[in-house]
Amino acid sequence: MADPKPGTARPLPSPPPGGGLRPFSMLRTFLDGQASGGIALMAAAALAILVANSPLAPAYFEALHAYLGPLSLAHWINDGLMVIFFLVVGLEIKREVLDGQLSTWSRRILPGVAALGGMAVPALVFLFFNADDPTTARGWAIPSATDIAFALGVLSLLGSRVPTSLKVFLTALAIIDDLGAVLIIAVFYSGDLSLPHLGGAAAVLAGLVLLNRLGVTRLWAYLVPGVALWWLVLGSGVHATIAGVLLALTIPLRSFPGRPDDTDHSPLHRLEHALHPWSTFLIIPVFGFANAGLSFAGLTMEAVTSDLTLGVALGLLLGKLVGVYGSAWAVIRLGLADVPMGAGRLQLLGVALLCGIGFTMSLFIGLLAFADSALLQEEVKVGILAGSLLAGLLGWSVLRVAPRDVPAPEPAVR
Repeated sequence: MADPKPGTARPLPSPPPGGGLRPFSMLRTFLDGQASGGIALMAAAALAILVANSPLAPAYFEALHAYLGPLSLAHWINDGLMVIFFLVVGLEIKREVLDGQLSTWSRRILPGVAALGGMAVPALVFLFFNADDPTTARGWAIPSATDIAFALGVLSLLGSRVPTSLKVFLTALAIIDDLGAVLIIAVFYSGDLSLPHLGGAAAVLAGLVLLNRLGVTRLWAYLVPGVALWWLVLGSGVHATIAGVLLALTIPLRSFPGRPDDTDHSPLHRLEHALHPWSTFLIIPVFGFANAGLSFAGLTMEAVTSDLTLGVALGLLLGKLVGVYGSAWAVIRLGLADVPMGAGRLQLLGVALLCGIGFTMSLFIGLLAFADSALLQEEVKVGILAGSLLAGLLGWSVLRVAPRDVPAPEPAVR
């Protein structure tokens, strides 16, 4: 949040031995980790559906509703473990904005406008089906989210057919999309506010910002108050996961000049590298397993074709396609940004389809929007699974047949 100080330039990291570029290596590691995590998430979701429709279903649902102390197991996962996921999301947002793919306006404009279109149009598609029902209209933000792990997992199945520039574009878009989802959760899906808890959370947050300003770089000095911040936000009426993002914005992103691997010693990088495997390969699959369990036993055709289900499914499939592709192509045609290097119109269309995979964030928002209705939650799951599955299959198919290389433009004749 407080990094860097205005007017202070961050020293550029020295290249590692051998002449490699560390930013590219870090990005490659990030993309590979997210892609593998997406495959793990797919497996967890598939397993949840199998268990929910097997003789183990009663034990599965009873375990999720069993209380461990003040919260049920499902709440510990959604309000506790997911704070770590949102902490990692916040770290990624801060790193990319200050020192990465979103560090300049020229880099932000294409994924930024595409992300905004990809949030607005799906919401409009959803409201087309649900605007007349105030109860279901509350879920307008469900199809606005893109699941970066799932989408990159599908991209990984295509190997070299997809240029790295498109993976970077998708990653930057999804990070901006995540920021939008965090703001939506904080503003539209908070409960009755508790002023004492909010005041305490604000005081802790102010203390964390002060630590950053004073140049404190020991992670424990931030993580210990971070637990108190989570507890206060949990009781404030604002969703507890917002505490993870707020904490992330206070973690210092400072280099240490003179060290050949100075960026690796930044507190933010160290925390992100430590938490990322746990978030990608444990927390998100656990969340998927706990929340994707959809029982087909009581599923009716009315639920499958309800306005809520159609709004979510078509919001993800058509809304994301029109919003992302239309916004991106408009920016390119206006000359405000270039097509990602080595990519063509058909490949951009395929990536726009993959943005319709809205699993993790969409499920999360659906749980918040309809916390008191198991029936509506089931319809949301049907819509998310159907829309995400179709978007993933169509996106994969388009990218599978799209030409790998785009001819370079001929030089202008002088």
